[in-house]
Amino acid sequence: MNNTALTNVHIELGAKMVPFAGYNMPVQYEGVTAEHENVRNNVGVFDVSHMGEFLVSGQNALALLQKVCSNDVSKLVVGKAQYNYLPNKQGGIVDDLIIYQIKEDQYLLVVNAANIEKDWEWITQHNEEFGADLRNISDEYSLLAIQGPKAIEAMQSLTTIDLSAIKFYQFEVGQFAGIENVIISATGYTGSGGFEVYCKNEEAGQLWEKVFEAGKDFGIKPIGLAARDTLRLEMGYCLYGNDIDDTTSPLEAGLGWVTKFTKDFVGSDILKAQKERGLTNKLVGFQLEERGIPRSGYQITDNNGKVIGNVTSGTMAPSLGIGIGMGYVPVEYAEPGNTIGIQIRKNQVPATVVKLPFYKNK
Repeated sequence: MNNTALTNVHIELGAKMVPFAGYNMPVQYEGVTAEHENVRNNVGVFDVSHMGEFLVSGQNALALLQKVCSNDVSKLVVGKAQYNYLPNKQGGIVDDLIIYQIKEDQYLLVVNAANIEKDWEWITQHNEEFGADLRNISDEYSLLAIQGPKAIEAMQSLTTIDLSAIKFYQFEVGQFAGIENVIISATGYTGSGGFEVYCKNEEAGQLWEKVFEAGKDFGIKPIGLAARDTLRLEMGYCLYGNDIDDTTSPLEAGLGWVTKFTKDFVGSDILKAQKERGLTNKLVGFQLEERGIPRSGYQITDNNGKVIGNVTSGTMAPSLGIGIGMGYVPVEYAEPGNTIGIQIRKNQVPATVVKLPFYKNK
């Protein structure tokens, strides 16, 4: 089991620790609902140092990324980030990721913890044609997600960089919490604003301490992975391994917006043909109309009880007080307002297909 640079801090804080993607991670501290609400209303800090980081550099860096990524990486400029996925050759998804352009010919790829080895092998295999310089720096860096509507105000005292000027999916590199060369990125997985902050492992303890010191008057709290999951699900964000994987179509998953057919990439012909034929299934969001909690793997039915799909993610939404979930259904059932059923034990609980996100910022 791998530890992050902050594992002992979480244990000292009384976090419930669980194995996650090969790491010993805090799943919760005081409770999922309280932590969830604190991110929605104040500011919370997640240790997400288990995520993977790859540096791709050199004159062929862009050409390699254009080949292995679905989105048009040429649209990036220094200081901007881009959501992306790695398509496979069968029309599925190797992983989803964020790409940062650090310099003119250097990119930082941030990948899911469970897929670090798989992604590295995939990109390395395709790099034989391009010869870009690849470095897996996953074991060297720590990552804190400082999320919530008070994040800017709470963190501004730690840097001379104007945090309010960093727009969504942009970033700055500079001094933060007394540490040089920190990446401060206006990204996150919660839908409540804030930053993701990257530093070297040996600096993570200082970063954590200074962040909590700066945030003490703003209701700052440490947040576990369980609340991270409820927060992302309220936003309708896909989770790799649940809602998308090697076998799911990115177009059916609603990722057509980051699938650019203006270039050739791995599997582009398959996806282009699928788009032209028309989709058969679609990932939808739904909310229960009666009490219940939909769980991953539960069957989705039509109004006559016929099984039409499975729940990929589901929870009781703390911000909404109702059961919500996502799952793939045939396109004829995918229109918002359609009624479906969720098989919860012996009961077929009525649900309505809704437009994502579930949670709308006030």
